[in-house]
Amino acid sequence: MRSALVGAVLLVLGAVAVLTGILPSSEAVELGERVWPILLFVIAITIVTELAAEAGLFSWVANRLARWGGSRAWVLWLFVVALAVVSTVFLSLDTTAVLLTPIVIVLARHAGLSPLPFALTTVWLANTGSLLLPVSNLTNLLAQHELDGVGPLEFAALMAGSALVGVIVPTALIFVIYRRDLLRRYEVEQPSAAADPVLFGISAVTVGLLLPLLVSGIEVWIPATAGAIVLGAAFLVRRREVLRFGLVPWQLMLLASGLFLVVETGHALGLSDALGSFVAGGDGVGGLLAIAGVGAGGANLLNNLPAYLALEPIAGSPERLAALLVGVNAGPLITPWASLATLLWHERVSSMGVTISWWRYAALGLIVVPLTVVPAVLLLAV
Repeated sequence: MRSALVGAVLLVLGAVAVLTGILPSSEAVELGERVWPILLFVIAITIVTELAAEAGLFSWVANRLARWGGSRAWVLWLFVVALAVVSTVFLSLDTTAVLLTPIVIVLARHAGLSPLPFALTTVWLANTGSLLLPVSNLTNLLAQHELDGVGPLEFAALMAGSALVGVIVPTALIFVIYRRDLLRRYEVEQPSAAADPVLFGISAVTVGLLLPLLVSGIEVWIPATAGAIVLGAAFLVRRREVLRFGLVPWQLMLLASGLFLVVETGHALGLSDALGSFVAGGDGVGGLLAIAGVGAGGANLLNNLPAYLALEPIAGSPERLAALLVGVNAGPLITPWASLATLLWHERVSSMGVTISWWRYAALGLIVVPLTVVPAVLLLAV
């Protein structure tokens, strides 16, 4: 509810800015035209993943991974890494934080393993693994709008090297930190059957068709909305009680909408010019590291979404925009509020009795952020 309250306050501030003329109404309308497809996609993909989880699809995948792990914890963990990357890349970082986190915690406990390396894997890769495709992160969708004419494959080509670093470095660090927990064996439990095979089958087919459509070049809100309608209709017939208002991520929508309006008001008041004096220009190594560093710092001070929105107008080139994405996507691993995915993740792990000190989380973040962001940006420069 805290994020909803913050979002409501920001929306009121934005509305006041429009009514008083601080933010011209024409600019507010232009902002709305830009962001409505993005917000609709977030709503639709959240509904798809929530209903697929209700149908048992993600639990089935986790059970299969446990069997394929061959009783070796490190093999099982690598399968979780792969699942987290696929979930983040195709279904967004919030999906990984919200839906995959409880699944891997239950998976670890059933295997008699410590849930900490599995839980940390989901939150780190939810953030650092969200660089490859526009659908992976809300910031990416905003950036794609700036990169006029760039489709998902061109976007992936621009971000591929950085995205690879964003997966390899955090994964390697988690293995080093938790190697004693991962270099052991576990027992495999028999998976339980799906409660409703029909819903399970519809969910599997829907998600299976959705993944390639998200990178086909079609505007992503179209297949996501179609998938949400199909699954919604199936649950309406077979499990109507699952369809509730809580499926819609309204708190996220309030927060995102409020942030959009407030940061746009900041631009109208000269925010970009003020920030430009702190960020070196050019596409050289120094300029790219500067904008990525300021983006990462802004994300950890405030949140990655306003940090991106504030710096986007001074990016100026695809390379600098990509470096900014590296900063605001792979950088928010130090403070708990740096990304909404981290807050959602912490809510899930706390509800399941897994504790990790924020001081330890921040200390580990101070290690992984520079080791990830710097080489990811250097690859862009190369």
